Amino acid sequence: MTHASTTPRTVYLVDASVYVFRAWHSMPNEFTDSDGWPTNAVHGFARFMLELLERTTPDHIVVAFDEALDTCFRNRIYPAYKANRDPAPDDLKRQFAACRELCVVMGMTVLAHTDYEADDLIGSALHSVRAHGFRGVIVSADKDLSQLLGEHDEQWDFARAQRWGAAGVPARHGVRADQIADYLALAGDAIDNIPGVPGIGAKTAAALLGHFGTLDEVLRRVEEVPYLSAIRGAARCAQQLRMHREQALLCRELATIVLHAPCEGADAHFRRGEPQRDPLLALCDRLRFGPLTRRRIHAACGLAFMPAASANV
Repeated sequence: MTHASTTPRTVYLVDASVYVFRAWHSMPNEFTDSDGWPTNAVHGFARFMLELLERTTPDHIVVAFDEALDTCFRNRIYPAYKANRDPAPDDLKRQFAACRELCVVMGMTVLAHTDYEADDLIGSALHSVRAHGFRGVIVSADKDLSQLLGEHDEQWDFARAQRWGAAGVPARHGVRADQIADYLALAGDAIDNIPGVPGIGAKTAAALLGHFGTLDEVLRRVEEVPYLSAIRGAARCAQQLRMHREQALLCRELATIVLHAPCEGADAHFRRGEPQRDPLLALCDRLRFGPLTRRRIHAACGLAFMPAASANV
């Protein structure tokens, strides 16, 4: 008698913007498209995606891009959210569009939304397929995404070749996966311009959550905080928590990844589709991909490769 496998199917959830930015900063600025625009980020991102596809051969994959750079719902409730970041230059915006186009014509589901960030799209995509027996592999080094990890999920820092599940989060961040948003609400996050509670740093935030479990319990039992010997300056800490209670709750809202963002492709569990052959070839020509990159793209898409005379880089 045979038994059906209970191993969850895997959906890969790619935080694309991280890898576009990485390529933009690291690739030499010597690549241009047929109109003379820079394409260094596109070349680097294409190499990353091809290596990911070659190593995993995924049946289910979704690639999330950040389109809500200053229109996210978080900006409406806290205008200073991510206000410390410079806007992307026009040539990088153009390359982001080309990276999205490449994923689409290669048959992958692409998610982007003006109200939700890539983290929200990844969280919502994972939430939507869990009920259908899937586990997620989140391809990103972003610590915020660790809050999404369930029992069978993994996060994969592709560049550093590091993978961890929920059980590995405390060693990396000092708190459990389900405490990440509360931790950021207390300690703040300079990268996203989330202030947290003044005077409470990473160690104190971790100690508070280690003792009380949640931000709600910290605030409910704030009168106990001065008596915690593990916290240096515990009395001052309690005072700050009382004074900045509403700010802490706002910061948690900013740091919490939402699970209800719209996700096209969820009904098909983000199954990888057939490549769009002619648009793919036209895009390779426009981006002036060389023969090696074209050969890898064709192989990743299951297409026969014919060297193109125009592939001159």
